[in-house]
Amino acid sequence: SHSLSQPEREGMFHRGPGLNLTSGQYTAPFAGYYAFTSTLHIVRREPRRRRQGCRGSRLRVLICVQSCCQHNSNLESVSRLESSGDPFTISVTGTLYLQAGQYASVFVDNTAGSPLTVQSGSDFSAVLLGV
Repeated sequence: SHSLSQPEREGMFHRGPGLNLTSGQYTAPFAGYYAFTSTLHIVRREPRRRRQGCRGSRLRVLICVQSCCQHNSNLESVSRLESSGDPFTISVTGTLYLQAGQYASVFVDNTAGSPLTVQSGSDFSAVLLGV
């Protein structure tokens, strides 16, 4: 299985209290339910030396609490990877409960193995809905 890792980032994510641009983490100032949204504009570069078959043609984007992406408390979106070189957009949105001081961050699970670049204009936001 492939490990989850942060993509290369060209763009900046939205600023706001609790969001650390260096780590890409949003830390909850209060315990409560937060509405998370992330929209990533991604370009995939296919290595010329080897071509992939049908296997591994999916891309998963997750918003995970405390980097626990295997846990049930995450948001997930899955997209089919189309042909290389065409930019595409993938969004993930939903509600997560965070304790005060817990963080949420965006992960990209790149099963295809070809390099991805997250382009500018991508965003990640969190809004406190209620405690």
